[in-house]
Amino acid sequence: MADETNANNEGSIEQQATQQTGQQQVRLRVDERNMQTTYSNAFRTNGTAEEVMLDFGLNLVGPGSGQQNQPEILFQINQRVIMNYYSAKRLAITLSQLIRRHEEQFGELEMNVANRRKDAK
Repeated sequence: MADETNANNEGSIEQQATQQTGQQQVRLRVDERNMQTTYSNAFRTNGTAEEVMLDFGLNLVGPGSGQQNQPEILFQINQRVIMNYYSAKRLAITLSQLIRRHEEQFGELEMNVANRRKDAK
């Protein structure tokens, strides 16, 4: 599975390199020795005229600290990725294709949490 994922990633990266340079013969080597892996279940976006900022982190549900003691969600930001709009667009296209393939294989991803609950049906 990991080899298949790496092969798919290398293919798409090589396709991007070919599109960027307009050349047919481009060799791209990927160095993952310093790569760090992190988990995120939430994100926040922001942008300037020249850059896109993506903040990744965790939504943590906990007891409230107010007088009414309502539950609250804390968005703990762990990583920020800043990229130009060209790279952001390539990322958006790649993610869209990846999600489309996943849904073709496993079914549609239901975005409404209430509709995913077994007891809601």
